[in-house]
Amino acid sequence: MIDLPAIQKALAEMNLDAWLLYYFRGLNILARRVLGFPENAHLSRRWFYLIPQKGEPQKLVHKIEPAALDQHPGAATTYTRWHELEAGVARLLKGHRKVAMEYVPRNANPYISRVDAGTVELVKSFGVDIVPSGDLIQLFEATWDEQQWQMHCEAAIHTRSAFEVAFDFISEQVRKNGSTTEIDVQNRIMAHFSEHGLVTDHPPIVGVGPHSGDPHYAPSPEHNSPIQKGDFVLIDLWAKLNRPRAVYSDLTRVAYLGTNPPEKYQKIFQIVAAARDAGIGCVKQAYAQKRPLQGWEVDAATRKVIEDAGYGEYFTHRTGHNIGQETHGNGAHMDGFETREERLVMPRTCFSIEPGIYLPEFGVRSEVNVYIDDQGQVHVTGGDPQTEIRCINC
Repeated sequence: MIDLPAIQKALAEMNLDAWLLYYFRGLNILARRVLGFPENAHLSRRWFYLIPQKGEPQKLVHKIEPAALDQHPGAATTYTRWHELEAGVARLLKGHRKVAMEYVPRNANPYISRVDAGTVELVKSFGVDIVPSGDLIQLFEATWDEQQWQMHCEAAIHTRSAFEVAFDFISEQVRKNGSTTEIDVQNRIMAHFSEHGLVTDHPPIVGVGPHSGDPHYAPSPEHNSPIQKGDFVLIDLWAKLNRPRAVYSDLTRVAYLGTNPPEKYQKIFQIVAAARDAGIGCVKQAYAQKRPLQGWEVDAATRKVIEDAGYGEYFTHRTGHNIGQETHGNGAHMDGFETREERLVMPRTCFSIEPGIYLPEFGVRSEVNVYIDDQGQVHVTGGDPQTEIRCINC
């Protein structure tokens, strides 16, 4: 059941007349999450659910699926023919001018734009101004409750320990056999996840040498390099507990197979680590000053360090992403690069800060997760941020 008073309070604070939720065959996962539909719910027809700033919600459902929204408050109207659907939408919107939907002009934020263009045209035809529902989605889909925060902390213990498992495996295999491979390390991490009840949507990134300079490199039978003494390795791993509503932990660390990493690695690592810390500092400062913070500001603070060092062209992705039930969640991202993220960085949300410098011969990324609790305290999870390149004894 939705928290109707909380939603209507948020609508009033945002000066919105209503929130129109629309769903058809999985197109709008955000509407499904807000209304708590199970993933296996079988609905084959369009429905609309309008939550006004004041008064009772209204439903528009198909006659063959009249109970689609029965678990939520409000009176239902049914339709069968297409013109009844359009007339029904007009009735829902009557008297409302500013209405939130999962839509962003020019698809400027694809995480929020989940309503198709034709439906947007239909709604606008009734004289409605559509306002992006991004911050509503944050409040009612991307924020964590206490149980999710605790599940994240538990997952973070095992994602953090996965690095030691991987580095110990590399050390053992290189000392014994002279080398191992990216896929062998990947498989060892996946076994560690399984042993601790974790699941993931994709195996971890294990990249050696030039592969570490590819931000989304994925080992495969065709691309599976050996790892041996003197190599530089990047490991990016993410997982969550295998429980309902569990949320991810997502971390990246780098290592050198030897006792003294060459200066070229150390120089780039220190720049990236300083950029990461600048991003963390931006969040902490804003919350200490109790001032609103938008996602693009964190990206700007982080990116400035790398640009000032002369490596701006080699930082080719946003600073960070929201974290939720998906690795890349639906709350505010730390991004002024791929998109201009103007949503607020809200309490009870979690996100990554993961700057990188990607050169042809190697790349460095340092990733931490940041959670802001309901008191505004900023938590960096997954252990202390990496302060130097991990040396693997081999």
